Amino acid sequence: MVFFSTFVAVCGSFEFGSCVGYSSPAQFGIMADLKESYAEYSLFGSILTIGAIIGAITSGRIADWVARKGAMRIASVICIVGWLTISVSSAAPLLDFGRFLAGCGIGVMSYVVPVYIAEITPKNLRAALATVNQLFIVTGALFAYVIGALMSWRILALTGIVPCLVMLVGLFFIPESPRWLAKVGQMKEFEASLQSLRGLNVDISQEAAEIKDYTNFLQQISGDAIMNLFQRKYIHSLIVGVGLIVFQRFGGVYVFLFYAGTIFESAGFSSRIGSITAAIVQIITTTLGAVLVDVSGRRLMLLISTVGACLGCIITALAFVFEVHLRRFIEISGMLVLIGVVVYLGFLQLGVGGIPWIIMSEIFPINIKGSAGSLTILVSWIGSWIVSYTFNSLFDWSSIGTFFLYGAICGLGVLFIWKLVPETKGRTLEEIQASMMNGRRY
Repeated sequence: MVFFSTFVAVCGSFEFGSCVGYSSPAQFGIMADLKESYAEYSLFGSILTIGAIIGAITSGRIADWVARKGAMRIASVICIVGWLTISVSSAAPLLDFGRFLAGCGIGVMSYVVPVYIAEITPKNLRAALATVNQLFIVTGALFAYVIGALMSWRILALTGIVPCLVMLVGLFFIPESPRWLAKVGQMKEFEASLQSLRGLNVDISQEAAEIKDYTNFLQQISGDAIMNLFQRKYIHSLIVGVGLIVFQRFGGVYVFLFYAGTIFESAGFSSRIGSITAAIVQIITTTLGAVLVDVSGRRLMLLISTVGACLGCIITALAFVFEVHLRRFIEISGMLVLIGVVVYLGFLQLGVGGIPWIIMSEIFPINIKGSAGSLTILVSWIGSWIVSYTFNSLFDWSSIGTFFLYGAICGLGVLFIWKLVPETKGRTLEEIQASMMNGRRY
């Protein structure tokens, strides 16, 4: 049941990847059919992040009010309406509105999916199954790249509905998060859900008692108001959760994902070959990360991944050194940019692409998880918008300097992880959260 429930949840992750990956293969078809300029299409591409910011602001509250399954249902319906709107659009305003709706849907998905997975899985499987979230995001993007090369942008939009339909059907057959049920006092349903997830013949008494005791403890000390996040006992969790997302976003992740084609073409390499190669490498390294994260631990994987992302930025910057200043070696530029982008995205998906979401779902106690999750996702999407919006200006200023800047931010991220991020491998959610509240025990 844990594996099946995870599969249903990560259909939302596949949807996320499809939305992010859609704009690249659909670009020239939409521009030709709707007579859009590059500026108009840039609005279409970027308005996804605006919708995701709106979804992020509401995601934690929605997941607390209507439960984790209810939030996934709402997000799926919003995405379906968005894709249908895109597929029938005959003008830019309707097209942009559909993209905005899809962004709202994935903004909610980006919070509720990793939280649901973390709350249903036993500690020995939690990281591996949570990493499947990132694997399905990458697979969804690759699906959009490949299918988009074979069919029109309208048909490609309709394919985005499929994972939402699978999720909507699957949600009828999986249990609600037992920790959410305990939080709202539905103890009979809580025990039934936990028993379903652990197996009918498994003794759940110890785990159930620990969850109940910790939930009662949290409800006594504070509620889920936004200002409660800034109490001293939660500051460490907040710094770690938000800080990891800040370094992930401003380290260039959405530059390499959104503008890979531009980066390849600018250095004289085929964007189609480069993008598909990078997507395949991401799937391989994400799968490898899922295998290793519960063996090596979150912290070590984050450090290795961030160091590798820094190296990828430096190699990409060196590619443009050859392209700008050493043009007699111009053929080296194309090969270096391929290596740089593949190294960056490969190491990114090994750890820092997905593990921050695992840690975010682990470190926030359930009494502040809604507000803390909303804040973290909001920072994530605002960062995505800032980085994607400023890239072209930075790239025009200095292609070399742009990637050295992202590399420097990744380097600072290594220091942040080394100093502040705890190891959460092999510990229950209750143990992790209690230890981060200034060492308090419940």
